[in-house]
Amino acid sequence: MKKLAIVTGARRGIGLGIAKALGEMDYKLLLCATSAFAPDEALAGFDVECVKCDISDPDDRAVLFEKARAYGRLDVLVNNAGVAPVVRLDVLETTPESVRRLLKINLEGTFFMCQAAANLMIGMQKTVADYRPRIVNISSISAYTSSTSRGEYCISKTGISMTTQLFADRLAEYGIPVFEIRPGIIKTDMTAGVLAKYEALIADGLLPIARMGEPADVANCVRAACSGMLDYTTGQVLNADGGFHLRRL
Repeated sequence: MKKLAIVTGARRGIGLGIAKALGEMDYKLLLCATSAFAPDEALAGFDVECVKCDISDPDDRAVLFEKARAYGRLDVLVNNAGVAPVVRLDVLETTPESVRRLLKINLEGTFFMCQAAANLMIGMQKTVADYRPRIVNISSISAYTSSTSRGEYCISKTGISMTTQLFADRLAEYGIPVFEIRPGIIKTDMTAGVLAKYEALIADGLLPIARMGEPADVANCVRAACSGMLDYTTGQVLNADGGFHLRRL
């Protein structure tokens, strides 16, 4: 039986890149998005099932994890799904509706995805031989970088960082490592509207590695987290950001 990986927000961008990487590692892929979708052509030849799942909806989460239960194992959960504000507003003008939307999807959704996966993985340890499951949460450099035109996004990503620490701590006794990956400025649909701004900042020296990231750069961090070579570093943050996190003079 192949190992099973769930990847949320897997229709395109970073999620699709992660799915491709895990497919190349011979995982069976259970991919999620908020609406029905077919596998991208980049996933041709892999064992893929696409599932409509809004991670903020408890019923959708239950259906998703029941599929994993029926399959008989869950080896990797990658929590990639997330949204940006519909409209960027200064923190002096941010609306309650926008804050609630981002916290419900990005933070609450990720938290309860971790909880459901953790309980399923703990139970499966009793029945699955040679079983070493892992959880990987995709946050952002916005977890520690102020962006006053989208404060609710920053808050939600900071919450994901603590979610990772909490589950890394709680699951250590079961040998289930939990990791956080912080993408930087990655070339996706989410950054397409501000592409010129970021390219100018990078040209002016914003990043030590002077280019925008690609989904494959984040996917390679997922490969590392799932390789087994980092298991003793549970709770570790992997910065896929071209060196943005470095403090430089």
